[in-house]
This record gives sequence, C-alpha cells and structure tokens, in this order.
Amino acid sequence: MPIARDPSLELLHSVLNAITLGAVVLDSERRVVLWNDWMSSYAQIPREQALGADFLALFPALRGSRVDAAIDQALRHHFPSLLSQSLNKAPFPLYANAAAARLDERLQQAVAVTPVEVSGAARHCLIQITDVSIAVGREKLLREQTLVLRSQTFADGLTGIANRRHFDVAIEREHRRARRHGTPLSLLMIDIDHFKAYNDHYGHQKGDQCLIQVSAALADMLRRSADLMARYGGEEFAVILPDTDAAQAAQMAEAIRARAQALAIAHAHGGDSGVVTVSIGVATRSAASPVDIDTLIGNADRALYRAKKNGRNRVEAQLPG
Repeated sequence: MPIARDPSLELLHSVLNAITLGAVVLDSERRVVLWNDWMSSYAQIPREQALGADFLALFPALRGSRVDAAIDQALRHHFPSLLSQSLNKAPFPLYANAAAARLDERLQQAVAVTPVEVSGAARHCLIQITDVSIAVGREKLLREQTLVLRSQTFADGLTGIANRRHFDVAIEREHRRARRHGTPLSLLMIDIDHFKAYNDHYGHQKGDQCLIQVSAALADMLRRSADLMARYGGEEFAVILPDTDAAQAAQMAEAIRARAQALAIAHAHGGDSGVVTVSIGVATRSAASPVDIDTLIGNADRALYRAKKNGRNRVEAQLPG
C-alpha cells in the first residue's frame, strides 16, 4: 500500500519554491533539510545534491565567516541574526547566470538567519537570502546623481568654477578654521576691467568666452586644495587663500594680474594695454586683526574699488579697519 504524502508538507515545499528569495533549513548538525528552487538556480547546486549535505561542505569559504557565526548563534542560543549589508555584501557564491559566475560577479545579498523550533526534534535554523542587487544599483545611481547635483549646485553654469553659493560656504568654513587655529586668511576680489565696453564692442558671446578663458587661467594658478576661486557675480571673481598672510596674498594677486594680461585677449576699449586686464583688491584676516567675514569682504571690495579708481590693471591691499 503506497505511503500517503502529507499535503501540508507538499504545500510548504510549493510555497518555498514560489518565493523569490533563497530558503535553506539546517538541522542541529548543520545538514541541509530544505533547499528551494531559488537556491538551486542561483547557487547552481541541484536540490538532490544539497539535501542531506553538510552546509559548509557546500560553501567551504563560509567557514569562520559572519554567516557561520550567525548559524551557530541560531542553533545553540536561539538567537536570530540579520547580517549587515555594508559588511557582508555577497557572502554566498550566487550568480545571475553562467557569465556572471565566470567573472565572480555575485548577487548583492541581504541575509537573515532565524532559529526554528520543531516539535519533538532538535532546533533547526532558517537561512533567508534576498537578492538586493537592483536596490544596491539604484542606491549607487542615486548616490552618483546626488554628487552630480551637488557639484552642479556649487558650480557656476558658465565658467565651471565655484559659484557664489560655494564661495559663501567656503569662506565661512575657512573663517572658522582661521579663528580656531589663529592662522591668517586672505581674500582677493578680482574684476575684469572695462568688461561692459568689451561686451558692447564684441558681443555677449565673445564676452562669455572671455569670462571662461580668464577664469580658467586664473583658477589654474591655485595649487593648494583649500584655495578656491569663485565667480562672485558678473565679471567679478573672488579667491579664498587660507593660511596666507598679507604679503603672500599680495604676491599671489600680482601673479594673477600678470597672468590675465599675458592671455593677450584683444580689447579695443581696454585702455593703454589693448588687452583684457584685471584689477584686484586684497584683504587679510590675521590673529592681530581678527575681522569677521563681512568686514573681510568689505575690505577686499574697498581695495578693489581703489585699484579701479587708481587706473585699473593693478593690485591694491586694504589695511584692517
């Protein structure tokens, strides 16, 4: 007489084979007593080979791993575990296809190990493995998009250098640092001379090209990572120079002025030089003159105004106060 099959057990197997995650049940000796179709597909181990096998014989690389420890906690101490995805991205050798297996491109996994009480039997444990590759990919894409958006938020749309918002954040950060460490902080305000006349004579397209060329050349002169050149507005630029005293700032300003002139961008209404030039105002915050941000910017602006008033294509420095 044939042995009647338990319909509830058949139903359990059907359910486990229908779910879209890996399901493995181990007995107290860590032998596999349940292995669903998802595991057969992605681990490329048939159920017939897995059932009754020692778990670590199937996955020897997991010996001593966090998964191994979680199984021990479940079987010995009835303690469930949810493995951290950041520390255990792909513990099981599970692959979407044969090509991925050859390249060892594993599915990204979320792993949970749960103790299971079986009436009249020793404790078992359930290992659930979820493929989170799509979610991880989506998160990576969102992270990359965030970085792009952030860079766009802090970059000037025309010149590509830092914009006014970036300047505001950077000057506040560097001012706090200078105040905390007692180090100097210098600021250069730079204005392209006779730029309205340049735009009127050559047209706005040439004017944009001039802004791009000048800003790129001047920004390229900054060698330290903390130095920052930003488009402050229109044809005006600002350069933040941390750990730079007044003499060093004046020297840098003169080098920037000379570099702008050396570009030799023709300017029919640019004064005696006949080329595009810049005027620069310099201001410095030091331990001896601990001015606030508004005062530092105001001092640099006043120095720039004086440079333009005194003939342009020159550098002027503003004393604190």
